[in-house]
Amino acid sequence: MKNSLRIVLFAFVAFTISTAGKASPRVKLFTADDEHFKYTGRVDFADPQKPKFWSPGVYITTRFKGPTCELLINDEEMYGKTHNYIQVVIDGKALRIQTTGKTNSIQIGKGLSKGGHTLLICKDTESGMGYLEFVGLRCEKLLMPDEPKRTIEYIGDSITAGAGVDASTVPCGKGQWYDQHNAYLTYGARTSRALNAKWQLTAVAGIGLVHSCCEMNILLPQVYDKVYLRSDSIKYNFKQYQPDVVTICLGQNDGRQDSVKFCSEYVRLIDTIRSKYANADIVCLSSPMANQQLTTVLQRYLTGVVQAVNKRGDSKVSKFFFSRSFNSGCDNHPDANEHEIIAEELTGYIKKLKHW
Repeated sequence: MKNSLRIVLFAFVAFTISTAGKASPRVKLFTADDEHFKYTGRVDFADPQKPKFWSPGVYITTRFKGPTCELLINDEEMYGKTHNYIQVVIDGKALRIQTTGKTNSIQIGKGLSKGGHTLLICKDTESGMGYLEFVGLRCEKLLMPDEPKRTIEYIGDSITAGAGVDASTVPCGKGQWYDQHNAYLTYGARTSRALNAKWQLTAVAGIGLVHSCCEMNILLPQVYDKVYLRSDSIKYNFKQYQPDVVTICLGQNDGRQDSVKFCSEYVRLIDTIRSKYANADIVCLSSPMANQQLTTVLQRYLTGVVQAVNKRGDSKVSKFFFSRSFNSGCDNHPDANEHEIIAEELTGYIKKLKHW
């Protein structure tokens, strides 16, 4: 009888250990240099295990297997107090998270199914908020993600960067200046998702073509070839990302300028873009935030710019003007709903342009 009891107890313990092992698969660290992580945007890979990025909308995609996932990410923590926002999207469901320190371990997936899951991690706040360093993920297993073939780059200012878009957590006028930034909800990111394309936001709040606002001492043409778009810093390797379409949305911070000066600099910027992307379609956009007076001026300038460039033989430069001004977000910027409308208008134009 005692021997029978020992056998039963041994079998029970063995079964418990076996089932516990199956219920709790081993979680391991996958570092940032793993081939299953795909990066889109301006990223400094000087340290491949801690790739560094400043720009809004820089994102990382992968797929992971298992019920849990933990994100390891570092924040520059500028001035010892600023903390970036990131968008975490698992299986299409988005969650906005703010870092809390220089090093962060964030449980982003819990109680999920045991199968595979898609993951996108996007920097919501812009260059002036400092850099993020992606360290890796803790999960059961990584899988190779599917990547869109189409690519778009969006050049612009605060509108394109996502300022004032998202007041869902902190109301307009409250908190810090960056609390309402959300690059994932911008017209650029939305347009790309609608077109099944990658996106890259080359944008800085306050920046202009010939005049920047807010005592900013840089202009877009000065930093266009940089990884960190707030200073003359690390050179960007344009071979990393060759867009099918480039949109330019500048002029809001310039205001009314001398037409010759503005148009000359705009043509020069187009020439710079063309030197980097020989085959891209370049679309000159009106500002979706401008009042009627500025809108009229910008439309006149852009019409002249496109005509001049077309006459020189570059037929892949065109213009698109938004239907109205959008000012329901913080500081008269477009809000999230208006970015969706702006994206719908731009999506329709690019679909026709590219026959997508």
